[in-house]
Amino acid sequence: MATVDDRTGEPAENRDFVTALARGLDVLRVCAQERDGITLAAVAQRVDLPRAAARRALLTLVATGYLTQSGRLFQVTPRVLDLSAGMKDLPLPRLAQPILNGLSQTLGESASLAILDGMDILYIARTETRRILAVDLSIGARLPAWCTSMGRVLLAALPDDERPRHMPATLDARTSRTITDPAALAHLFSQIRHDGYCIQDQELETGLRSVAAPVCGPDGRVVAALNVSTQATRTPMRDLRKFVVPAVVDAAMAVSRALRGQARTA
Repeated sequence: MATVDDRTGEPAENRDFVTALARGLDVLRVCAQERDGITLAAVAQRVDLPRAAARRALLTLVATGYLTQSGRLFQVTPRVLDLSAGMKDLPLPRLAQPILNGLSQTLGESASLAILDGMDILYIARTETRRILAVDLSIGARLPAWCTSMGRVLLAALPDDERPRHMPATLDARTSRTITDPAALAHLFSQIRHDGYCIQDQELETGLRSVAAPVCGPDGRVVAALNVSTQATRTPMRDLRKFVVPAVVDAAMAVSRALRGQARTA
């Protein structure tokens, strides 16, 4: 249990944990999710900080060039891209990228790789053939895990008692097709584990379909998810099941094999 600083009433730091740094990273993460800017009050609420502490973190990030302030709004600057610049050179993205490139070329669609980070999926590799979502899905982008194909693959791999920590208390529908019933989602997670893939049909954005499959590490545990997204008008469900599903599953297995091969040679 964390100790409390008697002078401030806030958690006391131990020598292996810098509270101010952790807060600053949380604040930067929240700001990065709001492309049009976010207010001090909203930041304080999202990261559960006193306004004074949130303000100090925001102004520090402005002073160091990671944020810019315009009136009441704080926005990220291009400098945040420096934080993800080396991600593509990490073992998993580096091994996956040529496989994503080949998959994208074969299907003529965008392909991505993501990991689970809190309640979000975090994009760590991507090949984009055309923009199909309103948001930018470059490396470092985030989307809610519970209503995305890759997120559902990653959530399905978790133990039942661990999954709620990665899902919001309230499941707000993104489209008229979004599954929000907890029982229906629990059944869906079981189905995904059984099938070895997830099909998501217009639940995140109207007109968008996607297929995702798990990527396993050398120990057999799911470490990432790989997907292909397409427009519903371009890819009927029958073609999605016949052509896209096996291609995505094969690509995910290829990344898994690459990870095992690297582990053997390490």
